[in-house]
Amino acid sequence: MRPPTRIPPHPRNPYEELAQLRDPEPGFEPYGHEERDPLGLGLKSDHDEAEGVVGESRDDPDDNWSPPNHRARSRFAAVSTVVKVAVAALVCTGFLFLADRFAELYAQNKAAEKLQQSMHLVTRPEVDIHGFPFLTQVLDKHLDRVDVSVPDVPADRVSLAEVHATAKDIRINGDLPSSIKGAVVGRMDGDVFLSFADMNRELGASQVKFTDQGHDSINVRGGLPVAGTEVRVQAKAHVQRDGGRAVSTTVDHMRIEVPGIATYTPGRDRAHSGLRLAPAAAARIAREENHIRALLSVPSIVQRIGVPQKRVQQALQSDDQLHELTGTPRFAHQLMQVNLVDEVVAHPWLLQKAGIDPKLIAAVMSLRPPELSSQFSLSFKLPKAPGDISLRHVVVKKDGIRADLAGSGLHLGK
Repeated sequence: MRPPTRIPPHPRNPYEELAQLRDPEPGFEPYGHEERDPLGLGLKSDHDEAEGVVGESRDDPDDNWSPPNHRARSRFAAVSTVVKVAVAALVCTGFLFLADRFAELYAQNKAAEKLQQSMHLVTRPEVDIHGFPFLTQVLDKHLDRVDVSVPDVPADRVSLAEVHATAKDIRINGDLPSSIKGAVVGRMDGDVFLSFADMNRELGASQVKFTDQGHDSINVRGGLPVAGTEVRVQAKAHVQRDGGRAVSTTVDHMRIEVPGIATYTPGRDRAHSGLRLAPAAAARIAREENHIRALLSVPSIVQRIGVPQKRVQQALQSDDQLHELTGTPRFAHQLMQVNLVDEVVAHPWLLQKAGIDPKLIAAVMSLRPPELSSQFSLSFKLPKAPGDISLRHVVVKKDGIRADLAGSGLHLGK
């Protein structure tokens, strides 16, 4: 029997010997034969095939070749192009938006500058141009709406706290946004506001305070130094529109109070004007015999109090009768109703006998309503403007005076 034919090993490759001499790659760890097939599936490594196992040969690498998938690659390329186009469009839109906003801001600053120069304003106004996109309005040289706010506008004795206006149908003269020469406003609506806080601060030399009285009236309260004593002054100011560009007040119902002594109301109406004792002074005089006897000794005062003359004579002769007459709250109230103006003129000594400083009362009665009204009155007038601007519907609010503003044909700049 012939021995089996032994298949000679394949010729040795010198390049494989050179490859075995190179340094191992990072992370390479030698392993034994049992580690080459840990699952026992009979798998062989490339190294085993290179050693020439009998009856086996290496696979040709060309047998596993397959053409590339150009369809998958083209889909990826198509999606990438769409994304790039979308990103480019967003970037361009962002640049256009920023350019539009910067152009609008520049135009607003130039408009505020022209408005300040035209109306001779101390404070730079705030201008807000509406409408988007702005550049289309630039090309048309026409703005639909512009809001203007001007703080602290000087107006006679006071400063207007706020002036708000909305201009519509504005035609631009010049090239926007870089060369604005002027503008023509077709129509304007707004309002002006004069706060009581500003009035109290700017007209507070006499410590006057202004508050809402209701409807078109303002309650005025303050203090004035008279003959070394701080007297309280109260009045009512009626607000009305003076022409089309001004607001003024008329002051009436004035009353001057000397705390704890008397109240003086100037005027010709005897029922509401005159000099009358304060509740504390009337009660004090009724308790002190010397003071009440001085008043009861004047027949005209007795007649004004409404006490029978016979009973007064009995009270002047008897302390018990006097205490019985003057010891009731009703008598003090009757004493407060007596107008002492004529009595003081006819009997100059009367106030001093009643324990009241006659010089103080004389100084209070010497105050003239016109002079007091000038201190309490207020008015404001709109600054000159290049166009027809008028005030309308003046009303008194809780925090100040507000009036509507209307205008047309305003020319700003050239």
